Amino acid sequence: MADYVSENGVKADDFVDITDKVCPLTFVKAKVALEELDDGQILAIKLNDGEPVQNVPRSMKDEGHQVLELNENSDGTYMLYVQKKEN
Repeated sequence: MADYVSENGVKADDFVDITDKVCPLTFVKAKVALEELDDGQILAIKLNDGEPVQNVPRSMKDEGHQVLELNENSDGTYMLYVQKKEN
C-alpha cells in the first residue's frame, strides 16, 4: 500500500476509494473497509463531493468512530481520515 498521510500528518493504516460508488453504497464500502482494521487504526477514504462528503463522515461519527480530518483534493474529490473506535 502507498503511504496515505493527511495534510496535518495523520498516517492511515489502510485506504479505500469509494469515488466509483453512489449512496448508500459509499458508506457501506467504507464501513466494510473499516471493520477489517484493528481498533484504533486509521482508514483513509477517498470520496466525491456532494452526498458522499456530506453523509459518510456523519455516518462514521454516528457509528462511534472518530473523524480525524477531511481534506479537499486538487481533483475535486476528498480524503477522509477515520479512526476505528475501540471496543
